[in-house]
Amino acid sequence: MMPRPILRNAFNVTYRKIPVLALGREVYCDTSIILEALEHFFPAPAHPSLYPRAADGRDNRALMRGFASYWTDRPLFRVTTGLIPSSVWRTSFGADRGQLIGHKLDADKLEKKVPRNLSSLDLHLSLLEPQLRQSMNAEKPWIFSTPTPSLADLSLGYQLRWGIDIAAGRGIYNLTGGGTSDTSAPVTDAVFNSSRYPAVLSWFEAFESFVSKLPSTETRVEEGSNGSTWQNDIAQCAARTDAELLLPTPAPPHVESDRNLGLVPGAQVSVAPDDTGRDDPTFGTLVALSPEEVVIQPRETQGDEKRGWRVNVRIHFPRLGFVVRPIDSKANL
Repeated sequence: MMPRPILRNAFNVTYRKIPVLALGREVYCDTSIILEALEHFFPAPAHPSLYPRAADGRDNRALMRGFASYWTDRPLFRVTTGLIPSSVWRTSFGADRGQLIGHKLDADKLEKKVPRNLSSLDLHLSLLEPQLRQSMNAEKPWIFSTPTPSLADLSLGYQLRWGIDIAAGRGIYNLTGGGTSDTSAPVTDAVFNSSRYPAVLSWFEAFESFVSKLPSTETRVEEGSNGSTWQNDIAQCAARTDAELLLPTPAPPHVESDRNLGLVPGAQVSVAPDDTGRDDPTFGTLVALSPEEVVIQPRETQGDEKRGWRVNVRIHFPRLGFVVRPIDSKANL
């Protein structure tokens, strides 16, 4: 929920959504590019790959990325968010999400749409069942027949777990900052069960078991810990490395095509999602771009001079799902 003072004060990032990843001075916004950055900078075999090869040796990385971006992150996510209890929309969180989406949310209308979205969840499970039935009895029943879960399994597993929990009302007290109470209604059980979709449920249980056995690697650093502030920690981290600027892509930047759009290094641009959060673009100087990525130097904020310091960061966005525009152009790029 806006405002986000830590991101803005530390990185000059006015990006509305989550998550955000900082690797040194490079800040990556949006899951799709964050995963590509992690895959590139922490490669196999030292780290498990998001894109293990299938049992027949095929590299299904493109299909896995498309599965995550074009299926689970869009149409399936719209279904699971449609299962959120109406009590959530009657809080300040609902008002904030209305600003994110671009129009006021009507809690009564959204409540009436829950049965329709539950039916849509049934549709998605029906589409998935044949794919997962093939490996239901296999030792590793992953979506693309890989030895370990891939990005496809991760994106779908997260989405289903979140949908089940949010539909039940679990965690909505925390989500709304105390605006409503948690509940535990088995909403999704009507369509997601062993008799209706046994292969999907078997895969889901296997995935959750796999995740539960992974070690936790999170380290929390609280403000003021070890006699330093989080600002100093970030400043030191940002000055420590100068990572590769652009992630590798199959083809190099298409300079002529980008120039025709007014996207040349040094241009002042805005970057915003093409779905929700369009009213909170990030502004800055275009540093570099590829067919899949855009990198900008963020515009300084009003508090930079008062703080007496500024973190020199570069912000990376995917071009998939985002709109990059020269600030002085009204063209719909």
